[in-house]
Amino acid sequence: QVQLVESGGGLVQSGGSLRLSCAASGFTFSSSGMTWIRQAPGKGLEWVSTINADGGATSVATSVEGRFTISKDNTKNTLYLQMNNLKPDDTALYYCAKGWLSKGAIRGQGTQVTVSI
Repeated sequence: QVQLVESGGGLVQSGGSLRLSCAASGFTFSSSGMTWIRQAPGKGLEWVSTINADGGATSVATSVEGRFTISKDNTKNTLYLQMNNLKPDDTALYYCAKGWLSKGAIRGQGTQVTVSI
């Protein structure tokens, strides 16, 4: 069965950086696009970024453009999200999800990112 396990979240000051990871298993990772989505307290799911199967194409939400970078290592079955210049508005539970432009139907348990002022 599909398993997605996120890690790398934490508490960081505004302007800081974090790198999220998502370990994938139970499907052919190298043949699958992947997506990061997030959910801030009291809000719905928000698409953050997506990457195609071979990592050659990416797309990112305008709210994080220029600060967040998605990547994947098909040799390690791992998805990444490098987050720089973090802002308090980036505080959320971050999920990785299977699929290109996924809305989160198949996603992990999430990792919490908290950005303090």
